[in-house]
Amino acid sequence: MPNPERADGRKNEELRTVTFEANFAPHATGSVLVRYGSTQVICAATIEPGVPTWMKQQGVKGGWLTAEYSMLPYSTHERKGRDINKGRLDGRTVEIQRLIGRSLRATIDLDKLGQNTLWLDCDVLQADGGTRTASITGAYVAARLAVQKLLDAGRLRESPLVDSVAAVSVGLLGDTPLLDLAYVEDRDAQVDFNVVMTGQGRFVEVQGTGEESTFSHEQLNDLLALAQKGLRELSALQAAFLARKLLSK
Repeated sequence: MPNPERADGRKNEELRTVTFEANFAPHATGSVLVRYGSTQVICAATIEPGVPTWMKQQGVKGGWLTAEYSMLPYSTHERKGRDINKGRLDGRTVEIQRLIGRSLRATIDLDKLGQNTLWLDCDVLQADGGTRTASITGAYVAARLAVQKLLDAGRLRESPLVDSVAAVSVGLLGDTPLLDLAYVEDRDAQVDFNVVMTGQGRFVEVQGTGEESTFSHEQLNDLLALAQKGLRELSALQAAFLARKLLSK
């Protein structure tokens, strides 16, 4: 039965419908359009020869991975101005793209990437909560597709990706733990977390805060357990999609 307490009728422990559409940005090395319900993010992975100057100056071996994140002006109900017109990135944008970069670097052996830079561009097409978590989940899929293209072309001898990674939000609305918050839930939640985890079940990052509220140790454990459930499901969805896509080549 639909749950009338959630705007979309989902059960409290249920993810939104999650889908991936490959090759959405054909000029990228690998790309997907990832959907978490109504939230849609274009994730494009581009592998370019060369590494940042600071790596050369410091004698750091291997390659590099970095991420950029943006929300398209029409992704929200009210037009969101482009950061470039402000002359600087806003704090939220910087925070999110650093989170995406950290999350993906936790799952890659940069030495095996060689003297290459893997760029991950995440552009929000439509925002309905969870844009950073959808970006991380989609960015991994795009990176995996990009790596496979280089393996097939003989530009890499082995995959530098050592694990998958996905992310999801959880929160407390009243005292009720909810998985994968849509915007109206995220807006009203007393407590909200973003959790990043590898396919092997290792945490990469846990971001959590009480929004003018507090939470108990028991509630923290409940939220983390709920996030782990959702992340295992997301990891399985990533694996199934990639298996279909790579086996169909």
